[in-house]
Amino acid sequence: MGRCLNGGWGCVRYLSLSFGIVVTMLARTTIAQPTALKPPVDQLIPWLLDENQQLRGIPFDKVIFDTTGKHVLGVDPKNEIDERVIKQITAALDETMQRMNAPDSPIHGLGRINEVSSHFEDSLRALLDTTPGLSCDFPRTADGKIQRSGYPDLRVVDLASKRVFYLDPKLYVAGSRDSTFRTFYFEPKIATNKIHDDAVHFIAGFEHEPRKEGHWNFTRWDLIDLAHFNVKLKAEFQGSNRDMYRPEAIVASSVERDSVTPKN
Repeated sequence: MGRCLNGGWGCVRYLSLSFGIVVTMLARTTIAQPTALKPPVDQLIPWLLDENQQLRGIPFDKVIFDTTGKHVLGVDPKNEIDERVIKQITAALDETMQRMNAPDSPIHGLGRINEVSSHFEDSLRALLDTTPGLSCDFPRTADGKIQRSGYPDLRVVDLASKRVFYLDPKLYVAGSRDSTFRTFYFEPKIATNKIHDDAVHFIAGFEHEPRKEGHWNFTRWDLIDLAHFNVKLKAEFQGSNRDMYRPEAIVASSVERDSVTPKN
């Protein structure tokens, strides 16, 4: 899918795409190619296998625009607003890292780094929301609800200009900056979409040492502009326990009352 597939239905529904979304994409392809006799679901597997290379290097700004209708705005180094807001954000990043490294920081009692992330979000939100000229909150879904999970984590607004900056903190262990393992994902869904503005998109990456003697130590941060970020699609077929453990599908069980006698 490089930049766009078939020049028509665009670069839509990227990263962790659900089966239903990909089928929708294929349905559009079928419309554009009326000679195709196979239904979309039968085109899906060969398409994913044969077009694998086209699912890499997809511009993130295209993903956001085609899934939300909103533009990813690049940082303008000559723009006074961008220059000022970046300075305000970097001050909050400095203060947050200092707070997290403090001996009495509550994060030191957490054994898993994934549990630490929300503390960074809370600290940055509080600091930026009390910064003169800025407001900061958790972005809301289409129905106005706050949802902590999913991209992005924070919505920063310059009150004078109304320019919006999305900020997403990421934590990574020292030595893993060149890792190819997934550290970022965006799952496009209408109901839980949190991007409702043309905005600058930032990642705030915090590097930490391995936990030692019950203490986390963060060593640096980087503020990253996602305007020229490229992503790739990982399509997967998903199923829940509810999907699997259906009574009619169970052919044997250790619990007698739940056992099912296979039908002839």
